[in-house]
Amino acid sequence: MRAGFVAVAAEMLSGPCRRATPGLGRLLLVPIINTVPPMSCSGIRRLRSTSSMQGLSELARERSKTVTSFYNQSAIDVSAEKASVRLTLATLLYSGKSPDGHHILSSAKYLHKELPVRIAHRIKGFRSLPFIIGCNPTILQVVKTLKHLQRIVKLIGPCITDQDAEARFCKLVQQLLDDHKDVVTMLAQGFRESRKHIQDESLIRSFLDTTLCSRLGIRMLATHHLALHEDNPDFVGIICRRLSPKKIIEKWVDFARRLCEHQYGNSPRVRINGHVAARFPFILLPLDYILPELLKNAMRATMESHLDTPYNVPDVVVTIANNNMDFVIRISDRGGGIPHHILDKVMDYHFSTAEESAQDPRMNNLFNNITNSGNQSGPMHGFGFGLPTSRAYAEYLGGSLSIQSMQGIGTDVYLRLRHIDGKGESFRV
Repeated sequence: MRAGFVAVAAEMLSGPCRRATPGLGRLLLVPIINTVPPMSCSGIRRLRSTSSMQGLSELARERSKTVTSFYNQSAIDVSAEKASVRLTLATLLYSGKSPDGHHILSSAKYLHKELPVRIAHRIKGFRSLPFIIGCNPTILQVVKTLKHLQRIVKLIGPCITDQDAEARFCKLVQQLLDDHKDVVTMLAQGFRESRKHIQDESLIRSFLDTTLCSRLGIRMLATHHLALHEDNPDFVGIICRRLSPKKIIEKWVDFARRLCEHQYGNSPRVRINGHVAARFPFILLPLDYILPELLKNAMRATMESHLDTPYNVPDVVVTIANNNMDFVIRISDRGGGIPHHILDKVMDYHFSTAEESAQDPRMNNLFNNITNSGNQSGPMHGFGFGLPTSRAYAEYLGGSLSIQSMQGIGTDVYLRLRHIDGKGESFRV
C-alpha cells in the first residue's frame, strides 16, 4: 500500500503544478503553486513567472526522486532482515591482544559483516516514521548519509583475509566515523523542524532512543577496532583496564567550568567525594558524552538561580559509589530544583528551559556586562537532547539515569552503570 502511495506522490510531485492538490503538497513538504500571478503585457512578468515555475518544477522532481528512493530500497531490505550480533564488552576485554595480530583480523571480519546490517536496521527504522516527518529534508539527508556509509563499507569486498585488506578497511571505518559525526545534530534539527507534525511523542521517543543507541554501538565497535592498532598497555581497544571515575569527572568539570565562566562570568566550585580511589575496567566513550551534559546542567541551574549573587554560589557535589555489581555517580546541585509542572518533561527530546531563562532581564544584563555576548544562547544550551540522550545511553549500557528534585533547594542526578567484569551479566553493544 505504501509503495502505491509513494508512486502517486512521486507522479504528482513531478507532474504539472495544477494537478497537485494543496493537501498533498503540504503533506510532502513540497512547495506547490496553484495560482499564477495575473499576466500583463509586460514580458518581464511572464519571464519571471515562467522561470519561477521551472525552478519549482525542478525542485519537485528532485524531491520526488529522493522520496521514492527513500522507500524503494530492496538492497537495504535484504540486509535489514539479518539479525545483529551484539557482543559483551567482557568478551572484547578478555579476548586480549595476540602478538601475530590475529585479534585485529578477527575484529575486522566481525565488523565487516556487522556494520552493513546495523546501518540497514537504522535506515529501515527511518522508514517507519510518519510519512511527513520522513520526508523532512534534514531527515532525508541523514538517511542519505547512512546509505552512503553502507556502500563504502561494502567496497572492501566480500571478505577480509589479510593485513592489506584490513588496512583498507580501517580507512573506510575512519571515513564512516568522520561522516557520521554530525548525525545527532542533524536529527535534532530535523525533528525540531517537524515538531508541529508530531502527534505521538512515545513513537518519536522510541525511535530516537533506538537510533541514538544504535549509533553509539556502531561508533564504539568502529572506534574499538581502530584502537586495537594502538600500543597502549592501559587499554584494550577502547576499554580502559583501570579507569578512574574521579579523573574522568575532573576532566569534564574543567571543561564545564570554562563554558560556565564564559557564559556567566563565574562557575560553581565542584567537590568530589565517595570512592575517589576506585578503579575498574570501563569505556570512556559514553562517559565522555553523559558527564559533561550532567555537569553543565548542574552548573547552569546553580548560576541561573543565583543571578543576583553570581560570585557567591553554592558548590556542586559529585559523589562516587562503587560496588561489585555497578558504580553510581551522583551530581548534586543547589540550583533551586525543577518546578513540579515540568518535572515529567525534562526527559523529553527537545524540551529545554533555555528560552525561558534567556528572557530573564537579569540574564540580559549579565551577558552584556560580563561576556559581551548579548542575549543569546551559548554553549551551555542545546537542542534539548542532552538529558534524554544520556538516559538512553545509560540504559543501553545496562544502567539507568534518574533525577530526584527538591523544588526550592536543588536536584540530584544519579547515573548508575553496570561493571564490565562485575558479578552481573555484562551488557552487549
